[in-house]
Amino acid sequence: MFDRPGIGEQAILVHLDLNAENQREYITEFEELAKSAGANVRDIVTSSRKIPDAKYFIGRGKADEIAQLVEANDIELVLFNHSLSPSQERNLEALFQCRVLDRTGLILDIFSQRARTFEGKLQVELAQLKHLSTRLIRGWTHLERQKGGIGLRGPGETQLETDRRLLGMRIRQINKRLEKVRKQREQGRSARRKAEVPTVAFVGYTNAGKSTLFNALTSADVYVKDQLFATLDPTLRKLKVDNSCEIILADTVGFIRHLPHDLVDSFRSTLQETEEAHLLFHIIDASDDMRMDNIEAVESVLKEIGAMKVPQIQIMNKIDRLEIEPRIDRDEQGNVKRIWVSAIQNKGLDLIHQVLADHFKQDVVQGSLCLSPAEGRVRALLYGINAVEDEQINDQGQFILQINIPRRDLLQMASRESVSEHLLLPDDYVAPAVY
Repeated sequence: MFDRPGIGEQAILVHLDLNAENQREYITEFEELAKSAGANVRDIVTSSRKIPDAKYFIGRGKADEIAQLVEANDIELVLFNHSLSPSQERNLEALFQCRVLDRTGLILDIFSQRARTFEGKLQVELAQLKHLSTRLIRGWTHLERQKGGIGLRGPGETQLETDRRLLGMRIRQINKRLEKVRKQREQGRSARRKAEVPTVAFVGYTNAGKSTLFNALTSADVYVKDQLFATLDPTLRKLKVDNSCEIILADTVGFIRHLPHDLVDSFRSTLQETEEAHLLFHIIDASDDMRMDNIEAVESVLKEIGAMKVPQIQIMNKIDRLEIEPRIDRDEQGNVKRIWVSAIQNKGLDLIHQVLADHFKQDVVQGSLCLSPAEGRVRALLYGINAVEDEQINDQGQFILQINIPRRDLLQMASRESVSEHLLLPDDYVAPAVY
């Protein structure tokens, strides 16, 4: 689309230490991002400044140094661990004579590689187009205003105006398609709300082990790899806890420090699974030295999407690297604050089941149910959903069933089969002699 240098895999990374805390990045994470995108990192250039240079971001002297490295090593790509303005990006490309990509562009590229579903591809394309729309200026400096003449009479626009119009049309088309997908997702959420099925969403920093834990709990086959943003498309699976209560687990995209706003906006419908969940499992890499900063980054994104009001439990994953035994940490009121597990070694999964069962136990009805012989269909249905723990028959030939059943299932059965909760016998009920 532009007369710009082609992208390649031989890359130099540029990292600038800035005094401002909100602009600080980490070189190790940036190197992992570059490798996740498929770049072959040939060199890492670091520098420090109080404030970025207006023209080259890193200053003319350091820019000339990088230009020499590019020429000497046949570098095809220079990656910056910061957000560059469109003019800085163009100035650097003109100086280096190779492709320049900032942190936002790099993350967008990784997302475009990972997207698998129709919705995911649309969301990534929307974020890319929004990012590209800010970089159209001077993208076609070799073209003048379209001229008249046979075969050359155009709409009287500059090429820049034409590009903006075409981009705007494509963005509107994608938004219309995504609106249909959002309605489909909302129908699914509405059905779960109507059935009163609770949802637990997995959130956390990228590569914290969310998908590994998700697979271990649900026996799903979500793609797992030790790289940033291995999971992009959300996955929902049903999990049965305590042999009665069913919940929905949602595996979501990992967060990262300074996640581009275009991505947050484009993935709004996907992140809504997090916002409307009944409980959040915040998965944390317990072995990561920067885990406190990662926790802060995740909470920043949760706040941005309005999910901080959802109850949250921290899952401290990868304890196998620390030689720590699984355990549950509680606060002074006895509420669960964090669970220490190892998803890859299946350690502590029973603690997660226990916490889920306790958290949603108010949705489970336990007790004795008295059914007449004519209500054999109800008895069969209860056995069909494994809700019967014990059964006796009294002198009148009635069935006294010890049941353990989700309240929503009992209410659904009440509406269909004329069975209601008032049929539950009191706790001190003593069954008559059986025969």
